[in-house]
Amino acid sequence: MPTIRGSEPMTEVLIVAHHERQEATALARAAAAWLQSHGHMGWLMPEDAAALGMPQLGSDRPPSGAGVALTLGGDGTVLRAVDVLDGAAVPVIAVNVGALGYLTEVEPPAMTNALERFFADDCTVERRMLLHIEVVRARGGEELGPWRALNEAVLEKEESGHTVHMLVRIDGAAFTSYAADGLIIATPTGSTAYSLSARGPVVSPKHRALLVTPVSPHMLFDRSLVLSPDEVIETEVQGHRAVVLTIDGRRVTSLAEGDFTRCRPSADEALFVRYGRRRFHQILKAKFGLTDR
Repeated sequence: MPTIRGSEPMTEVLIVAHHERQEATALARAAAAWLQSHGHMGWLMPEDAAALGMPQLGSDRPPSGAGVALTLGGDGTVLRAVDVLDGAAVPVIAVNVGALGYLTEVEPPAMTNALERFFADDCTVERRMLLHIEVVRARGGEELGPWRALNEAVLEKEESGHTVHMLVRIDGAAFTSYAADGLIIATPTGSTAYSLSARGPVVSPKHRALLVTPVSPHMLFDRSLVLSPDEVIETEVQGHRAVVLTIDGRRVTSLAEGDFTRCRPSADEALFVRYGRRRFHQILKAKFGLTDR
């Protein structure tokens, strides 16, 4: 068995499946049956079990106690699983149900083979940097969070038709004030998510770095920053226009003037089960239909 979880056999498998894809539901049933027949236990969180019509597999046991998580969906389902695991050292087997993704690796017909190889220790574990995010309120100094992100934290305007103003500090020193629709603070994994659509750099997920990319900036300086993982990024709201904080696609809170976020690499990591050599640049090539010339 993979050494990251100790020497005892892994018997509990958290299944996280897309709620609206019939193939994901069928795969969840097949995975649960396979696990049971091989002496393991597959279970779903109660809300997932209800949504998929499998209440008998629902359990409120802590996800952090699982030996492995099996995701059945796309990259969004993987992000949800990482959020649910909340930094726990539980590896994720990501089965691709949908379009080609950056995070999913296993195709549906190979799901049971992937489980067999995992339990036979015929796999590797890839580590991905997570972002640690906190919010500090201007009034009273109340601190919210922390949250973790595999892709990014996004600070965006709450009202359409207006820009927002945000002061960025790096290691406590003011860098500049941005007038933009928003700011994206991303991990290397998140460089191919929202940051990419905002013309941010593509960074290998093997790196550890912090990316700061403005969204539709209304200013001369419109470049992304690629910072050291040792640096801390603070983003303070300036002016009366509210800003929404979204983490990996989930809206978590609204920020007012003087409130600020603090972002740095998390002490925890996301763990992904990999089979063979997985080349990030080849996934990128396929995603964009790039040719060899």
